[in-house]
Amino acid sequence: MATRAEFLERIRREVGKTGGLFSASTAPRPERPEEAAEVVRRQMAERWPQALERFRDEFEKVAGVFHRVPRAGEVPAVIRAIARDKGAQELVTWAPASLGLDLRPAAGAAGLAVTFAEEVGEPARMRHRAEAARAGLGVTGVDFALAETGTLILLSGSGRPRSTSLLPATHVAVFDRRRLLESLEQVGVMLEALHVDPARTMTGAMINFITGPSRTADIELTLTRGVHGPKEVHAVFVDEPLETGA
Repeated sequence: MATRAEFLERIRREVGKTGGLFSASTAPRPERPEEAAEVVRRQMAERWPQALERFRDEFEKVAGVFHRVPRAGEVPAVIRAIARDKGAQELVTWAPASLGLDLRPAAGAAGLAVTFAEEVGEPARMRHRAEAARAGLGVTGVDFALAETGTLILLSGSGRPRSTSLLPATHVAVFDRRRLLESLEQVGVMLEALHVDPARTMTGAMINFITGPSRTADIELTLTRGVHGPKEVHAVFVDEPLETGA
């Protein structure tokens, strides 16, 4: 039986036999993360329309379903339409302050049972996990939307557990232009800035990179969706800024 070191060395030899799709190198860490993040924000304030088109194109390539609405008040109608299409009767969401809107009034009026992640406490977290496992839809916000790969990036935390996006059969992510980034390098800069900001510390957070629905292939390369996550992922882009706490 090969040792761990031998196994890893064998992988390195095999990987070294062929070139990658593109050259890659480690990006330098910014000396002043908050200043670097502000530069990225200024760049994206001008370039977000192009980034949105790139995001939509890449997102749809990985079987994501894209929606765009002008105002936050129109998001519930999109959610209701998705729920009706999927036959879902229950949905779970991030806490309204993290999501940027409260879906309970509009969804409840349409006959949907809506629960959201409470802010603190292990009992509340476990209760939300059970609700998410039962719900047909999970609605979250987005911390960053990466245009070059159509990837949704979510940070877990109080009022925004991972189970909301991972357990329901359909995941719906709602975001505005402030979340758009062009490159993985920009994502790294923004995460560095979050890490050094005491008010937005990432201590204990999990970072989920979600690129389309969950996919799993067996040894015969038979592809199956939804084994380890949602079978379907929707992105709802809102033209006006959402009222989130971050």
